[in-house]
Amino acid sequence: MNNPESENLKEPGFKLSTFFEMTPDLVCVAGRDGYFKKVNRAVIEKFGYTEKELMSRPISFFMHPEDRELTLHRRGELLSGKALTNFQNRYVTKKGTVIWLHWTSIYLEDSEVVFAIAKDITERKQIELDIEEKYKKFKSLASHFKTTMEEDRKFLAKELHEELAQLASVLKMDIEWVKNHSPELSPPSMDRIEHAAVISQMLITTIRRLSFYISPNMLGHLGLTATLEWYCREFTILTGIACRFESTYDETKLTEEIRIDLFRICQEALTNTLNHSQASHATVKVEDVANHLQLTVTDDGCGFEPGKQKKKGGLMRMRERASSINARLAIDSGVGKGTTITVTIDR
Repeated sequence: MNNPESENLKEPGFKLSTFFEMTPDLVCVAGRDGYFKKVNRAVIEKFGYTEKELMSRPISFFMHPEDRELTLHRRGELLSGKALTNFQNRYVTKKGTVIWLHWTSIYLEDSEVVFAIAKDITERKQIELDIEEKYKKFKSLASHFKTTMEEDRKFLAKELHEELAQLASVLKMDIEWVKNHSPELSPPSMDRIEHAAVISQMLITTIRRLSFYISPNMLGHLGLTATLEWYCREFTILTGIACRFESTYDETKLTEEIRIDLFRICQEALTNTLNHSQASHATVKVEDVANHLQLTVTDDGCGFEPGKQKKKGGLMRMRERASSINARLAIDSGVGKGTTITVTIDR
């Protein structure tokens, strides 16, 4: 003998009705007019309105004002046949609290209704927002430290260039004066004077080079392109490693922070080339690639295995610089294959 209750469980209408009412997820049916047609108990409990109140107002009434425009736009796409999945938005309950819902919705064209299921993700979203807020604070703090460090570098570079370099220049002038106005000096003394003049000139050159290395004043006045071009030229003269610079990009859209960080990354990369690569040629290239700005520093040196390098020193500093401006840094190298360092920034 068949059990009537078992027979009822086989009926689709019974199963759908039971699911509709019993599921903890928010389930609703809405019409093309933007009003609820049917909601389950979870919707009523979550929103805090009675079923009558929910039915008497357009759904947009319950939406968070900042999410209303986007939600209505996505609803328009839904009504045109595009399923709505993984969509998140906010609603305001009767008590005034904000809840986050994660939706999956389909439009049933024959019935002209939207069937939608949502999960309450308020707790998870709040954790995400807290993490994002902490990240913003951390990034702001890191940016502050970086800015402070650059200001300190500028001050030190200015002191080196305007104070020490000038003092060294005065010293050189005095040495030259003694050399030109003391014909009675013995040959050994004249040799020492000549030696002092050469050393003083070397001192002036070294101070100016260190001043530029610490903080290139021309970066703020002439821009990144001119500074990198000059730096590559100086690198060639000072190290004997031929360094070519190429540029095919518009730097007017770059912020001062990005200009500084790209210069520092290039500086770090060429320092590694000098100290570790045994290279004879290097190339620095800045270019627009699709929708990205790309800095590439390449050398023909001995190369290395990136995975075997300790996570410190120049490579780590370059990664940190790139990360601070939301750029991606890639290292392509191998023993005997030279090294290419690429920094990519989305436009």
